[in-house]
Amino acid sequence: MGWLSSNLFRHLVASARGAALQLHGATRENVARIIDRLPHGRVFMLGEASHGTHDFYHFRSCITKHLIEKHGLNAVAIEGDWPDAYRVNRFVRGEGPDQDANAALSGFERFPSWMWRNTEVLSFVRWLREWNDKHPARKVGFYGLDLYSLMTSVQAVVNYLDKVDPDAATRARARYACFDHFAGDTHAYGYAVSAGITESCEDAVVKQLIDLKRRAREYANLDGRVAEEEFFFAEQNARLAQNAEQYYRAMFRGRHSSWNIRDTHMAETFEALMAFLGRDTTHPKIAVWAHNSHLGDARATEMGERGEINLGQLLRQRYGSDAVSIGFTTYEGTVTAASDWDGTAERKIVRPGLDGSVEYVLHAVEMPQFALFLHDQQLGSFAAPLLERAIGVIYRPQTERQSHYFQARLTEQFDALVHIDRTTALVPLEPSPHWYHEEVPETYPSGL
Repeated sequence: MGWLSSNLFRHLVASARGAALQLHGATRENVARIIDRLPHGRVFMLGEASHGTHDFYHFRSCITKHLIEKHGLNAVAIEGDWPDAYRVNRFVRGEGPDQDANAALSGFERFPSWMWRNTEVLSFVRWLREWNDKHPARKVGFYGLDLYSLMTSVQAVVNYLDKVDPDAATRARARYACFDHFAGDTHAYGYAVSAGITESCEDAVVKQLIDLKRRAREYANLDGRVAEEEFFFAEQNARLAQNAEQYYRAMFRGRHSSWNIRDTHMAETFEALMAFLGRDTTHPKIAVWAHNSHLGDARATEMGERGEINLGQLLRQRYGSDAVSIGFTTYEGTVTAASDWDGTAERKIVRPGLDGSVEYVLHAVEMPQFALFLHDQQLGSFAAPLLERAIGVIYRPQTERQSHYFQARLTEQFDALVHIDRTTALVPLEPSPHWYHEEVPETYPSGL
């Protein structure tokens, strides 16, 4: 039980068992039972304890389908880059050149491609296209909130201006040429600026965004509604370029600074999307798909104690009880992750949750799947800080305590939590031969 006293451990387990809503898969009935126990807000934050677990993605997809069918959800906003997700948006709305969902997802090329190019997202995108085709008056969009796509977004701005204002496109090329020396290597750019090797491109990206905004009315009125949507896409790319430039410089100043820039950008993009959708709907509703670490309120974790903010905190502060968050946890199983950044996707074994962790306590409840509604008074003891696991795109079991656990007060972090005791790895659309060979656990007999 680690640092937990035996009495506290037993109390936590008993209270969770008493409050748990037992589940048997992501069925329509189970999903409805979860949503019916929560406020019917405008923002539905659906997390994940890792970026590579099939069960989290499947449950999240099923909850989103229910929200679309029964609660009038207008859009899905993901922890993915704006231009790549917008390609999917055009497909699901029947507006783009892609003929199938696989092609629509092909924009997600950069590491970790499996995060969005996987069988579960492919299935959801196909379903969303079918829904939109059958309900043309209630089409649901698919958008990205993240900012890693600096150079793709730069090119998207130039391409847009080439169509609507060639002179402005020439000015944009001249401004963005500041990045040309780095051949698309944004990390190299950030390092060079931080080390004083080169001047930053900050003025260039700021001026370009200002220039675009100044011509907003003119551009958006060129061809009615189509022009308005195209301008919105271009404007978000220009703003992404500004924030991404700042982000890559901040990477070399410290994690806290770059993390805050990134999550603030995601919140700003969400706000812009909410306003854009509000042209047609008085109170748009958006589901957000992102990691628990982005959607669980940072103020309830050690992240907040060291000065970090996150998207979940910002949306809660902005929307209050209209923002509902659901986290996901697991005790053991398999996960798709890399061993290093830009590494190959591997199917890794997830170690059992550490003694005294949230995962360890919930495993002791002895239910394969269940939901907890964290405002339930029975769960008051979960207001105490507990270890909680977070696996991103990299999983290093050998340093798990240091690299994958943090302290959190569960009742303040989420509104609800879905625990799936044993989970399976997400299947990439193009798994490498290495992915099929699951790693051997360290406890496997070495032989003589």
